[in-house]
Amino acid sequence: MKPAPVSYHRASSVGDAIHLLTELGEESKVVAGGQSLVPMMSFRLARPEHLVDITRIPGLDAIELAGEELTIGALATHQAVLESPTIRHSPGHRIIATTMRHVGHLPIRTRGTVGGSIAHADGAAEWPLLCVLLGARVVAQGPGGEREVPAEELFFGLYTTSLEPDEIVTRVVLPAAKGATGFAEYGLRHGDFALAAAGVVLPSSPGETDARVVVSGAAPAPTRLPAAEAALATGADADTLRGAVSQDLVELEVDDDYQRGLVTGMVADAVKEARTR
Repeated sequence: MKPAPVSYHRASSVGDAIHLLTELGEESKVVAGGQSLVPMMSFRLARPEHLVDITRIPGLDAIELAGEELTIGALATHQAVLESPTIRHSPGHRIIATTMRHVGHLPIRTRGTVGGSIAHADGAAEWPLLCVLLGARVVAQGPGGEREVPAEELFFGLYTTSLEPDEIVTRVVLPAAKGATGFAEYGLRHGDFALAAAGVVLPSSPGETDARVVVSGAAPAPTRLPAAEAALATGADADTLRGAVSQDLVELEVDDDYQRGLVTGMVADAVKEARTR
């Protein structure tokens, strides 16, 4: 199947892109790497009337570390993040590069962009989970200027965000994790979207309550598990942790035994990796 007919527009700046989106209306979509939107268009699961290409806008692919905050431009590719020495040498952000190894295959990582993955908001993608895990702030620009959206307020459900139709993600700001981190995901084949995934930040020190556990595969959007986080604060053993995850999944009404097992297993694996570090 081929995409439905669509008009193509190339933006030369962020302002130009916002002007085009405003002028063309809600039937327009931003495209950059195209690794998420174009396949959906090919299957006619998405049928925008206009595409606004932001690929050539300069300055949106920077990766910069200032203090404990990492800023990644929307047009930075997954592969650029994976290979970035800035990220690899920042202990509080190393999980980002580690997680990028799970994103598709090399051609997808080379073209797919950070901003595109965040804005697309696929519930199985790695970037939304990472943003919630690290308490990221997503910077979007629209006709009214820039605004920062906390990641936990951005993702509402599958392919659903709080972004306005005429807003563009320009960058994401990711604070450093204070504790050891771990990530695990399961898919039928390497490079497939994950059936379940988990990211973990352990407490920064014994007794602290700043642990974070975020999973995909339990709800349409990345979801924190408060009982599991509380268990990590007490240094819970593997069995106690699994019980806490089970409690969280009951609250989320995950009734499928297979999916419950996958999510629980991914949390256990991510915690094991973090504790090993």
